[in-house]
This record gives sequence, C-alpha cells and structure tokens, in this order.
Amino acid sequence: MKLSSRGIFNERSLRIAQHTVFWLFVLLVLTFIYGVDMPSYWLACGIMLMFVPLHMLYFYVVAYVVVPRFLYTQQYAKFFALLILCGTIATFGFRLIEVSIADPIIFRAIREEDPTFVWHKLDGTFEWQITHIGYLINAMEQTNFIVWIAFAVKFFKMWYDKQQASLEAELNLLKGQLHPHFLFNTLNNLYALTLTQSPRSPAVVIGLSEILRYMLYEANTETVSLKRDVEILESYIALEKIRYEERLDLNFSINGVSEDQRIVPLLILPLVENAFKHGTSEKIGQAWINIDLNVKNNLLKFKIANSKAEPETAKQKNSDHSSIGLANVVKRLGILYPSSHQLRILEEDEVFAVILEINLDKRLKMGPL
Repeated sequence: MKLSSRGIFNERSLRIAQHTVFWLFVLLVLTFIYGVDMPSYWLACGIMLMFVPLHMLYFYVVAYVVVPRFLYTQQYAKFFALLILCGTIATFGFRLIEVSIADPIIFRAIREEDPTFVWHKLDGTFEWQITHIGYLINAMEQTNFIVWIAFAVKFFKMWYDKQQASLEAELNLLKGQLHPHFLFNTLNNLYALTLTQSPRSPAVVIGLSEILRYMLYEANTETVSLKRDVEILESYIALEKIRYEERLDLNFSINGVSEDQRIVPLLILPLVENAFKHGTSEKIGQAWINIDLNVKNNLLKFKIANSKAEPETAKQKNSDHSSIGLANVVKRLGILYPSSHQLRILEEDEVFAVILEINLDKRLKMGPL
C-alpha cells in the first residue's frame, strides 16, 4: 500500500510540474509577443499575469469537467452547449479584465513616455467597451488560441500515452508467450531424459530452476546486465548439451561483454532455443550449432547458425508453432529497438542462420515491464 501511495504521489507531482512548466512557457511567450508594443517586458509580464489565470480556468473546466462528463459519455448536445457557454464566459471575462484593469494600466504607462498618445480603444462607456463586437472577437481569438493550444498538447499526450500503453500491453503479451514456450520445450527435454532414467536429470532440474528464477524475478525490468543475460544463455546451452551429448557439435564464442552493458532481457535466448528446437532436435544423426556474440562500441552482433532437419522430418512438425519464438523476437525488436537493430534470417538447404545487430545505446524507453 505504501509503495502504491508513493507511486500515485510521484505521478501526481510529475503532472503538476508538467502543467506548471506549460503555463510558465505560455506566460513567457505572451510576454514576448505583447511586450514588443509596450514600454517594457516587465509591464507586459504583469499584464499577462492577469490573463493567464483566466486561460487556465477556461482550460481546466473544459478539459476536466465538460469533456469527461459529456463528450466521453456521448452527450454531444450538452457538450457543445457547455463548450459555447464556457467560451462566451471566458471571452467576456477577458474583456472585463482588459477594460477595468489592463488597458488603463497600459495607457498610463505609454502616456508617461508619450504625453500625446491617444488610444481610441478606451473611448466610450464601460458597457460600450465591454460589448463592442470588434473587441469581443479579438478577445475570443486570444482566449481560445491559448486554450486550444493547451488542448492540442493534452490530446497529443493522451494519444502518446495510449500508444505507450498499447506497446507495453503487447510486450507483456509477448513475454507471456515466451515463458510457457521456453518451459514447454525444456520440460520436453527433461521428459526425454527421464524416459531413459538418465543420471543427468537432476542437473537439468537445477539448471531449469535457475533460468526460471531469472525469468520471473530478474527479467521483469526495463533492461538487465548483458553479462547476466549471457550467463542465462550459457545455462540454457548447458542444459541442451546434457540432452544431446555427443550428437551435437556446438561452438560458442563470446567477446567484448562487460558489466556496464545493458540490454532488454530475453531477446537472444529465443534465437538459441529456436536453433535447438527446430534444427538440432529435428536433425537425424550429427547436428551442429555455431554461435558468436561480439560487442564493440556498444554495438552487439549476434550470429547463430544451425544444421537443418531432413525435409521429411521437418514436414512432420507444426510450422506455425515452431515459429513462435522467432516471431516473438522480431516483434519485440520492432517495439523496443525500432530504428537501432538489424535482423537477417538466412536459409539454405542444410543451414539456417540468424544475424542480429543491436545498438545497445538506443532503445525505446518503456519503463518497467
């Protein structure tokens, strides 16, 4: 409960800070625009400070009362009626501030520098100035210009947050597919060993528990240490080597991996799993896998090639199910490293190879997943 409250507090503080920065920016822009024709920018800033609260009130009433209660609930007639009412009140409020406070202050400041200055905007009675159609239109333009810019920013943020939520949901779905897929394949391996009462079965159970612990408790973060991810990769390969023994010729080369390098977890493991599952396990006779992982200047290059199964054997497998791991990686790379990765899949009669390059410095930041 404490963690949840702290999270809500931090999110609320962030939103308040964002809104504060936006309205300060509005104040600075308005000061710069209108200060050109005033005696000083300090005067312009003071005058704009009178109008910014009106802009804020107009925006927050519409954005947090009118829109949620009437637009989102599809009460369109009430929504447009209230929108027009709010706009009308804001326009007359703007004119009221102008006529009663802002314009007289500006006029006196200019007259101090130029005693001959005449401003016909102040002619006429108070009621005439308030209701003058030309000045009302100008007030309506100025009021709505600022508020609808604020709306544009708000709706863009809503769209962006929705996109991020959609991506996060898709990533969670992909990770949910990865875990049972890996577990299914490894349990199959364990089952094959228990059928022959292999003494190596306990080692497989221990190795599997370590990998599952990593998946459940360490991989639920935005990034992990590349070195740790590679250690899990080595553990998985060790499990598979127990199963295949002398039937497998495996070469694994690692270069350039250090403690400070970070990567999205569980991106490489499915590629290795795919090589074992759909190359080695389907290969009749001697099988081989060559793996090379190299990191230089934070550019990761991962190459894996494996022997292919005999055509008759491969046809007996469900091709849709066999592509889950590889398709999973392709989707996750597209989301998390959209413009900073290259994935090439090469297939020949007897060889299947995957070449992956990732710039570890560039990725889409999603927050904890």
